[in-house]
Amino acid sequence: MRVKTVKSTKGSISYSIIRDITKPDGKRSTEIVQNLGNHETLQQLCPEMAPMDYARKIARELSEAEAKGKVTVVKEFDSERLIERDNQNGYDIGYLFIDKLFYELKLDRVCTQIAQQSRITFDLGQVLKTLVSTRILYPSSKRHSLQLSKSYLTPPSLELQHIYRGLDVLAEHSERIQEAVYKNSAALIERDTRVLYYDCTNFFFEIEEEDDLRKYGKSKENRPNPIVQMGLFMDGSGLPLAYTMFAGSNNEQPSLKPLEKRVIRDFNLSELVVCTDAGLSSNANRRFNNTHSRRYVTTQSLKKFRKPLKEWALDKTGWQLAHTQPGDPDHRKLFNLDEIDLDDRTKTYYKERWEPAERTTEEKKQDIRPLEERYIVTFSPKYKAYQANIRERQIDRALKKLDQKEPLKTNNPHSPDRFIKRSSATAEGELAKDYYALDQSVIDKEAQYDGFYCVATNLETEVEDIIAVNQRRWEIEESFKIMKTEFKSRPIYLSKENRIKAHFLTCFLSLLIFRMLEKRMNSQHTICEIIQALRGMKLTKLTEDNFLPHYTRTHVTDSIHQASGFRTDYQLLTKKKLKTIEKNIRERK
Repeated sequence: MRVKTVKSTKGSISYSIIRDITKPDGKRSTEIVQNLGNHETLQQLCPEMAPMDYARKIARELSEAEAKGKVTVVKEFDSERLIERDNQNGYDIGYLFIDKLFYELKLDRVCTQIAQQSRITFDLGQVLKTLVSTRILYPSSKRHSLQLSKSYLTPPSLELQHIYRGLDVLAEHSERIQEAVYKNSAALIERDTRVLYYDCTNFFFEIEEEDDLRKYGKSKENRPNPIVQMGLFMDGSGLPLAYTMFAGSNNEQPSLKPLEKRVIRDFNLSELVVCTDAGLSSNANRRFNNTHSRRYVTTQSLKKFRKPLKEWALDKTGWQLAHTQPGDPDHRKLFNLDEIDLDDRTKTYYKERWEPAERTTEEKKQDIRPLEERYIVTFSPKYKAYQANIRERQIDRALKKLDQKEPLKTNNPHSPDRFIKRSSATAEGELAKDYYALDQSVIDKEAQYDGFYCVATNLETEVEDIIAVNQRRWEIEESFKIMKTEFKSRPIYLSKENRIKAHFLTCFLSLLIFRMLEKRMNSQHTICEIIQALRGMKLTKLTEDNFLPHYTRTHVTDSIHQASGFRTDYQLLTKKKLKTIEKNIRERK
């Protein structure tokens, strides 16, 4: 810092302290740090020193204080003066916390290696980093995301062509990137790969014509548009592990084996338990996970049981209380469900048996020995009340539809229409006009399954452990919800197949990075709280070298800072401090 003097037309000398700054365009300039006053004022403040000597003393003190981190800023504002055109005064910094994990996962190095092999000249790492951070902060089209990234404190030096060309390259190396982030993440955070969860979902496109990948199929959102499907593996820690994409018209069951084989091969996994829902529990998938050191846990529909098994499962006798220890009065005690307290919704009852699974036609032709399965049926008063409540609301909706001219309009098996029947005869059997009424037989048939739940497995461990494994399937459903709702991964504004696949790679990496941040925050806050806090982290430019945090400090922002190892919530942030943060992030400090 140094002293600046200005002499007025009347001969009065004014003193101020100034510092050198660098503008965004690279040009050098100065800014006022402190106005000291005129010659006469300084003489009154310090009679024993000359005004210039006093001003230099103040300059030295301010320089020393700034070196210690204390900054003094003087900014004059004029209510009659317009702000400068095209001068950015606000910046987003939420991306810094995403970049922190991006570099820790060494994705920049992976992209550098890929770029060298692909002989591209643009920064592929910057492309991927921008696509990941904007997917979390500003989910939108690639063009719009690039525009919004210009609000970053250090915006990417990319053009739209780099984004699209980068997608082409990333798609070719998708499996390599998945393998690399798994190995790199395992060094950063504990990953439980003893249990893997697999599920599928689909994403719609606002188009009418099909192609090789985008096909008409059963949409999760019940949309009449072509879709693509994603199969996702999640580990026992709740972190995404690997994914695959396939055509929207394909059956999802055959997608498990190829992806699981790749995970076993590329991730060096062997002893594992694969947990799926009933839709993916084909006989082929069960047999695949009944070899070597692989096991499975899958949900089993009681409605599809053979009659003897169904009668056993619904029999009210022979139940045991779960989560009891040897020595407890109820340990190994048998209960009758007609005699238990249904108001006690803290307890879960179970029964189990080993049974040969029903052989397929092909297995019968080849005389293949049936697969031995362990069926564990649970009954929960809480689950019974939940299912009954859901059905009561659906019955109310069905009653309202009875007043319509044509109540039956859909074949959806979960629609309230299933409780409505159409008749064309009176009670005496005479012909009459069509009329609609509730079908009590359907209601009673469904009610008999209230509270019951079944899993099939080849594990021989404790029942409580198997129940606990199956209960965590909700996390993979939540991961799909994050991608679709928070990250707005659909609809997709891309048409080329390889770019569509690269889009889902960025969604997968965004999900992994977000889940890792959530883990580091000890899962203390909701997903919405974390994302909203990241999106709200902004700075206001006070001078060229000084910024003010323009967000509310909360427990959520404190947790984000603590998990990331740096802070941006000081009363004043200097450009030097922010550059140091960015440097430490890149260098993984």
